[in-house]
Amino acid sequence: MNAPSARSAEVGRRIGVPLMYGLWKPRVLGAWKVPVTGPVILAVNHSHNIDGPMVMGVAPRPTHFLIKKEVFVGPLDPFLRGIGQLKVDRESTDRTAITRALGVLGNGGVLGIFPEGTRGEGDFASLRAGLAYFAVRSGAPIVPVAVLGSSGRHGRLMKALPPLRSRVDVVFGDPFEAGDGSGRRTRKALDEATVRIQQRLTAHLENARRLTGR
Repeated sequence: MNAPSARSAEVGRRIGVPLMYGLWKPRVLGAWKVPVTGPVILAVNHSHNIDGPMVMGVAPRPTHFLIKKEVFVGPLDPFLRGIGQLKVDRESTDRTAITRALGVLGNGGVLGIFPEGTRGEGDFASLRAGLAYFAVRSGAPIVPVAVLGSSGRHGRLMKALPPLRSRVDVVFGDPFEAGDGSGRRTRKALDEATVRIQQRLTAHLENARRLTGR
């Protein structure tokens, strides 16, 4: 199955920009750190439902996110597919999603991943192995992304969203390689890569919080 095109993700980006800036007040830091060309993986913390759309709207390059299949319902299904997003079954080894995600990277595109697997505290405390697999398999650098939203309770559209017109900080970090340079893809190599990734993501999140005062 072919990977979605960067053109379709660019459509999503153009939709996301006015939407995100219209509903909230994004402050984007470090976007220049995202490599201008070549495959890149954006590893994003996940505490709000807007994290994916927000990064999609403010990232300097069109981004294809791996999104849980439960979101692809009703009119959202054709819409998300149309803007180049990837449906993934988190309860199984979704080979179709894996193939399409590797296709994005193989075509020199940008893949967005929530390495924690689901929305939670957004602190990178527990990572799934998927991020390490894609990074080691593709050789693409990882750019950590911290999305830090307001914790206020007033003006919310719904509980899982930040208040309307509140500031949401999106902080891009320095790209890094997940592998150890050996090219190994064994379970041990992926476990070691996951540890390295978690250290880098956690350090980035701490730095982003200092930088933004969140």
